[in-house]
Formats: sequence, structure tokens, C-alpha cells
Amino acid sequence: MEAYRDQYAKLFNNGNKVTVIGISTDDDTVLVNWARDKKFPIMFASDAKGDVVKLYDSKIPLINFAKRNVFVVGPDGRIAHVMSPFRELSADSYDELGAAVAKAARTTP
Repeated sequence: MEAYRDQYAKLFNNGNKVTVIGISTDDDTVLVNWARDKKFPIMFASDAKGDVVKLYDSKIPLINFAKRNVFVVGPDGRIAHVMSPFRELSADSYDELGAAVAKAARTTP
């Protein structure tokens, strides 16, 4: 995820109008500390029980882990794009994510 963090300013114009969320089944304290230590400028949501990851088909079968999915939320508060899975080391993933963010930013709230 460090590669993702390093692309943030370029892709999201420093977060202007669009929110990108990763969902994790890690405990919220663990998740907050990890994100702070890595200096991630993006949101992570803790879903320790796995309820949300099930709703969005982001649960890895048989274990309580979330897939590496990234949700792009437009200024209207709706999910505009889901990258499933997000491959942080793939340049194509950043191209797709950048296009999804740009498209979502054009929606009106």
C-alpha cells in the first residue's frame, strides 16, 4: 500500500471532492496505528466483524479477511467505482484508479 500512498497527490489532487476508502477486517486500533505509521493520506474503514465486506463482496471465503478492494466515492456520497482487487504494484491499477477518480470528481453532489 505504500506505492498507493506515494501516488495519492497525483491521482486525487490531494483528495479534492473524492474519497477513496479501503476496508479492512483488522481491529480499528491496529488499523489506525498501521495507517498512521505508514503516513497514509487515505481513509481505511475497520470492519472487524466482516459485515460490510460481506455486503460488498469483499470477503475472502472461509477466513475473516477483506480482499484488497478500493472504493471510490464521489462528491454525491455514492460509490462511483470499485477496484477489485486493487493491485498496488501495477501501473495499470493507478491508471484505472486515476480515471475513476477523475470521473467521480465530475459528478455533482
